[in-house]
Amino acid sequence: MTKFLHLYLLLMLVSSTLCKAQNRSDLLIVNSNTETKEVLTSNVPSTINRTIKQDKKGNIWFAAFDGVYRYDGQSFVNVMKDVSSARFFSVTEDRNGNFWFTSIGSGVYYYNPSAGKKSIRNFTNKDGLVNDSVPYSYEDKRGNMWFGTLGGASRYDGKVFQNYKPNGGLPNANKDDNDVNAIIEDKTGKFWFGTRGNAYVFDGRKFTVLTNNGEKFTNVRSIIEDKKGNIWLGGSDGLWRYDPSGALRAGGQLFTNFTKDFIGFIYEDKNGNIWTSAKNGYTGRWELARYEAKSLSNQKPTVSKINPEFEANAGMIFGILEAHDGSIWFGALDGVRRFDGKVITHFKNKK
Repeated sequence: MTKFLHLYLLLMLVSSTLCKAQNRSDLLIVNSNTETKEVLTSNVPSTINRTIKQDKKGNIWFAAFDGVYRYDGQSFVNVMKDVSSARFFSVTEDRNGNFWFTSIGSGVYYYNPSAGKKSIRNFTNKDGLVNDSVPYSYEDKRGNMWFGTLGGASRYDGKVFQNYKPNGGLPNANKDDNDVNAIIEDKTGKFWFGTRGNAYVFDGRKFTVLTNNGEKFTNVRSIIEDKKGNIWLGGSDGLWRYDPSGALRAGGQLFTNFTKDFIGFIYEDKNGNIWTSAKNGYTGRWELARYEAKSLSNQKPTVSKINPEFEANAGMIFGILEAHDGSIWFGALDGVRRFDGKVITHFKNKK
C-alpha cells in the first residue's frame, strides 16, 4: 500500500496536478541592526558579482562581470585577468578539483589549477555548447557538467555535449523557456529547471511544466534542495517550498509560499536556515533574509531581514555563501560584502 502511495505521488508531480498551497504571508519579521565598514584592498571584484563559492581548500571564488577572483583569506587574485574580458556569471568546482567558469557571450572556461600553461580551455558553440551565453553551471551525481544557457541546456560528460530545449524546440514555443537560470538534481534523480519562462521537472526523457493548482511558476531564478529533501524555488512569484512528503501528513501541503517578494537567490546554511536575496515589495529595497530553520513548520515562521547600506544604483543582491567560518558572503552590483552576524564588510579597491 505504501509503495503504491509513493508511486501515485510521483505521478502527481510528473503530471503537475498538485494539491493546493499554503500561503505563509503572515511572517514574524525581525529587522536586524547592522554596522557597515569598508576595507580597501587590491584586485577585488568591483562590478556585478553573480556567484560565490568556496572550494575544497577553503579558497572563496567570485564570478563577476570583471573577472573570476580567488580569495585565500588574505588577498584577491583575478585568475582570468590575462585570459578573457568576458562577463562571468558562475563558478563550479567539480569532484576532481577543476573549475568551470561560465560567461555571457564567450561560453564556458575549464580551469585545471595544476596544469600549468595548459590550465585553461574555452568551450563554445563550435564545440557543441548549445549557446555561448551561459548564466549557470552544475555538476550532477554522475559527474556530468550541466550548463544553463540563453538557448537551452547542455550536459557535458567529459567528451561530448548533449543539448536540451525545455520547451521542446517547437517553432511556436515560448523562447523564454530556453533561457535557463537554474538546474539541480534532486535525491530521486529528477532534474529541476528554472527558466525565464516556466519551471520544469526533467525525468531524463521528458520535460514537464511545474504547476500548482494549475498555476505555473515563472521566471524562477534559483532552485535548491535542502537537507530534508524539500525543493525551494525563488523568482518572480516569490519564495516557494515543495515538500514531497506533504501529502502523506494530515493537513500537509506539497507547496508552501513564504513571500511574494521577488527572489534572486536561495541558500541553505549548515544549520538549515534558508537565506534569500529579495526585493522588498513595499520599499523596493533589496534585502538579505534568513528564514529560521526551527520555525519553518510554524504558522508564523521567523525571518530576520538584513538591510545592507548601498550607494546609489548599487542596491541589488546576487549570490550568497556561508563560508567555513560561518560568515555570510554576498554579491552586489558594486562587488562583494561579508556579514559576520553584526558587521557588513564591503571590500573595495584602493584608488
